[in-house]
Amino acid sequence: MSDDTHGASGSGTPDPDGAPRFTDKRRLDPETGELREPATPADPLAHLDFEPEALTEVGEEPVEDTALALAESLAAERLDDLLRLQAEYVNYRKRVDRDRSVARDQTVVQIAEALIPVLDDIALARQHGELAGSPFASVAEKLEQVLARFEVQRYGEVGEEFDPKVHEALMHQHSAEVTGPTVVQVLQDGYKVGDRIVRAARVAVAEPDA
Repeated sequence: MSDDTHGASGSGTPDPDGAPRFTDKRRLDPETGELREPATPADPLAHLDFEPEALTEVGEEPVEDTALALAESLAAERLDDLLRLQAEYVNYRKRVDRDRSVARDQTVVQIAEALIPVLDDIALARQHGELAGSPFASVAEKLEQVLARFEVQRYGEVGEEFDPKVHEALMHQHSAEVTGPTVVQVLQDGYKVGDRIVRAARVAVAEPDA
């Protein structure tokens, strides 16, 4: 072999015909003296396709789609929690308002029951003419007006039909002037708060002749 062949720095690999082949790995070009650019090795994975479409084709979801699906699932879960809490709050408000209304009605009923003896005295004084013109007349009127604001109502009138749900019959008699059980005398006024009876009206009842 020649000196040029031995002087080249590199490694030899045999050609298919058996002759050795040498690769020049010198950094400097022996002819120009310039620095050689290192050869870029070929990318063994360059022929592979890593696009999201390629992953989808083999049955795998892209990372972006997986993250989006997780985010949507979490958002839906949080929305369900929010709607449930909102419904519970609405039911709580309704229950509180209902309990407050019941407590108010019970308080008014208790006050009305405590004032019934006073109201009976006012009614008797008015029937006997002792209330008109007296200093207590204006006080009685104001008391009745305040109770009316809280739906405390007096009831029981002569001539109305007897109803055992709202009347308490203390006396019975027969009369040809009535066609059914009728209140002919109110012995004590009845009082109610709204539709709730506080005290039934105590009355005398006339029934038609047999």
